[in-house]
Amino acid sequence: MKAVVLGAAGGIGQPLSLLLKANLAVTELALYDIVNSPGVAVDLSHIATPSKVEGFLPPDDGLKKALTGANVVVIPAGIPRKPGINAGIVRDLATGIATTAPKAFVLVISNPVNSTVPIVAEVFKKHGVFDPKRIFGVTTLDVVRASTFVSEILGDRSLSPSVSVPVVGGHSGVTIVPLLSQSSHPLPASLDATALDGLINRIQFGGDEVVKAKDGAGSATLSMAYAGAEFAGKVIRAIKGEKGIVTPTFVNLASDKTGGDALKKELGKDLEYFSARVELGVDGVAKIHGLGKTTPAENTLVQAALPELSANIEKGVAFVEAPKL
Repeated sequence: MKAVVLGAAGGIGQPLSLLLKANLAVTELALYDIVNSPGVAVDLSHIATPSKVEGFLPPDDGLKKALTGANVVVIPAGIPRKPGINAGIVRDLATGIATTAPKAFVLVISNPVNSTVPIVAEVFKKHGVFDPKRIFGVTTLDVVRASTFVSEILGDRSLSPSVSVPVVGGHSGVTIVPLLSQSSHPLPASLDATALDGLINRIQFGGDEVVKAKDGAGSATLSMAYAGAEFAGKVIRAIKGEKGIVTPTFVNLASDKTGGDALKKELGKDLEYFSARVELGVDGVAKIHGLGKTTPAENTLVQAALPELSANIEKGVAFVEAPKL
């Protein structure tokens, strides 16, 4: 099982690479970045887990060498909150994957995910290797935040690993829709509307909380690395044949035509991408689940997410046609 991290020396890339090195299912780990990746690789290579670690830089076909034989490629590359720069970085990395490892499962962390996932897909289409089942936007941090914040409201942080809240829509601001009525651990009946709105807002804009606390010195890198490693771990388990793994992720709805079409009908909009609960399988997306039973307030949130989500997707598609985001 070869995992590749593109952008491995950055704020997300280093802790993500560490967590993937700790994953015993990974046998090879390739780290690529424009600087420092060989040093990060040597450092990680001393950890007593099975994977062989190698670091690569752009010279001497470094990207191609890193991607050769890849099963799972995780992309945290980019600069926090610089959408235009990140779009170009993701496009160029996607070109490398499309030409060297077109069958790999691609996990996109680089923001804005609502646009960068369509960018990867459009690049793959240009190279004639697009398989919608194998490209994922990592929205797991929204799910992780929801679990954490709900457990805090319940007054028992020990519950956080078992609290499960479906988060649908997209991966920025109002496009993030936590379906709190479907939480595995119901919220207290005493929680009033103001507190509920505050919880939803905190899940949607949790990134801002981190940026503010870091006082200009960065964004959510460690929690994002944790979330990325969690999702990568699920994909790896599914590839290896484990059944029944269902998790929210931002996917092309053509990856499961039946489920995707049913979801579009539920939404009342013909979107190409949406973050839904997805069952993972050996080929990637096995099944897209619908929204399930939602409250009128949640339906309002979903409808509020659609215009921005649609615009984000169109931006990503257009960027590959004419590079300007």
